[in-house]
Amino acid sequence: MGGKILIIDDEEMTVQLIGILLERRGFEVIKASNAEEGLKKAYRNQPDLVLLDIMMPDMDGWEVCRRLRELSDVPIIFLTARDETQDIVRGLEMGADDHIAKPYDNEELVSRIRARLRRAPKPAMSEELSFNNGEFRINFMTREVCVRSETRHLTPKEFSLLGVLVRNAGRVVPRAELVTEAWGEEYADAVDSLKLYVHYLRQKIEREPEKPDYIITSRGIGYRFMNP
Repeated sequence: MGGKILIIDDEEMTVQLIGILLERRGFEVIKASNAEEGLKKAYRNQPDLVLLDIMMPDMDGWEVCRRLRELSDVPIIFLTARDETQDIVRGLEMGADDHIAKPYDNEELVSRIRARLRRAPKPAMSEELSFNNGEFRINFMTREVCVRSETRHLTPKEFSLLGVLVRNAGRVVPRAELVTEAWGEEYADAVDSLKLYVHYLRQKIEREPEKPDYIITSRGIGYRFMNP
């Protein structure tokens, strides 16, 4: 088999045509007609590569890309009718690996997929991660955080920030990297707001926010998520 490919696109004809093309070339194909379905299938089927449309009604491809990047380095190729430079740049900055415009050339699409698969390590996705003997759990599908058996409500920005820290558990994440990974390049100038959001997170997940066990400050550099 050439690899497991997940196609996320709300255009049924596009999904069917790409699916036939890839199956004939030896790939295993997983199909999703909307963003939520695509995220569920990504976590549960562990694809080797994701083909992702940008313009979808329930959730755009940029947000899907951001959520996938919270816990996986699976190669992502944007497949879209939008071919404007700013869209391409935004997609790449949010973690996509490539971009191909519709209408696409069959041979080019297959070649780009194979090229990405050759360079990529086997991705690993987990729907949920657990720390501190189960006292801290984060679910990337439901976007829920449970601490000491209690569900903690996080805003989307707080969850994205925590997701980056958890995905890099044990490593100090520099402030600028943390902001852009969590919120996107458009928030690159929001580093000054980071301390406030870390404060919010500590209030919600730490037993003693002033003496944190999970989110540790590395002075002058950034923050690190620790497993107590």
